[in-house]
Amino acid sequence: MEALKNHGVKAKMLVRDRSGDSLTVVGLPRSPLLRWHFLWERLVVFFHLRFQRERLFEIDIANAGSDITRLPEFREADVVHLHWVNQGMLSLKDIRRILREGKPVVWTMHDIWPATALCHYTRGCNNYRSQCHHCRLLPGGGSRSDLAARVWQRKAALLDGQNVFFVACSRWLEGEARRSALLKGQPVTCIPNAIDTRIYCPQDKRKARLELGLPVEGRVILFVSQRVTDERKGIAYLIEAVRKLVDSRPELRDDTTVAILGSHAQSVADRLALPVHVLGYVSDERTIVSVYNAADVFVTPSLEDNLPNTIMESMACGVPCVGFRVGGIPEMIDHKSNGYVAQLRDSDDLARGMGWVLCEADGDRLRHEAVRKVSQHYSQTSVSLRYIEIYQQAIAQKHFRL
Repeated sequence: MEALKNHGVKAKMLVRDRSGDSLTVVGLPRSPLLRWHFLWERLVVFFHLRFQRERLFEIDIANAGSDITRLPEFREADVVHLHWVNQGMLSLKDIRRILREGKPVVWTMHDIWPATALCHYTRGCNNYRSQCHHCRLLPGGGSRSDLAARVWQRKAALLDGQNVFFVACSRWLEGEARRSALLKGQPVTCIPNAIDTRIYCPQDKRKARLELGLPVEGRVILFVSQRVTDERKGIAYLIEAVRKLVDSRPELRDDTTVAILGSHAQSVADRLALPVHVLGYVSDERTIVSVYNAADVFVTPSLEDNLPNTIMESMACGVPCVGFRVGGIPEMIDHKSNGYVAQLRDSDDLARGMGWVLCEADGDRLRHEAVRKVSQHYSQTSVSLRYIEIYQQAIAQKHFRL
């Protein structure tokens, strides 16, 4: 939104839960139903999981939400741009209402959910290429007519005869979306997320470490995850890679620290072979920028990811990254130019990558190339101009069809 506003587009953001006092961010009308929409969907999912909590937030069925078509913000809009609308924001019925209003609709996919029935990450399942059913997220592997199959039919009916401009944040996700039978015939393109390089930028490393209570001298390895124990984020591979890194380079024991940003970090701290500094969960943007600037290398061992903002934010702060060759990560990290791309699920290669960045590579060149990559590909200017082009296409096509 800020990128668009900075380039002459009048934009407003409608959110489920508003925070802050920005005049261009609008929350849904206050109502007890907002909380109920979220709870009702979780209850239905919980029932279909046979009251098992393990995958409770891996599934979204969009069975409850708010009708936004009567709001003045919707009525005033020339283009409706959907983003992540799950967990009580919009239901499938609400999205159908939006489409039936006839306004051009652009939908940015931050994960694969718009192209599948239930899941945000397919974890190797290819059913969505024909039709979702026998869902592995459901107890017993689901069935031919399980919850996934029923939600798939609702989504298919929703898009039938409609033309939505889908935007994936990575070329990898664009390829996955194009393979979805659900999106067959729909326009799909790729535009990365934007980042404000005025905020995320290189700062004084010593000052950042003093603010955070990190060792001023020595090396800092950074790991970030909203929930550190999320299996998809690959903490087990980081633990193993750190052990192998220390075994191969024992001198690092004396001057290297692992900083972990995110919830549940304390539960894994004693499993790492290096001293750990637990930063906890942080929402303050200024502090997050300091965290990145305090690091020498950012490690993201995700097993499945789209276009991680954490990599973009780290690189914008001049911090080289190490990650697995999966999803959109190789599009961001240029191997041995601004970081290191390790083979998927290979903790030995992940350890080699960390060792290369910390001990062998030209640090100044890595930092320079990281900042340059962000400024060229993820700046507000480059991203906003590409979205403006999509909006123009959507408006022109809608007028043509009329």
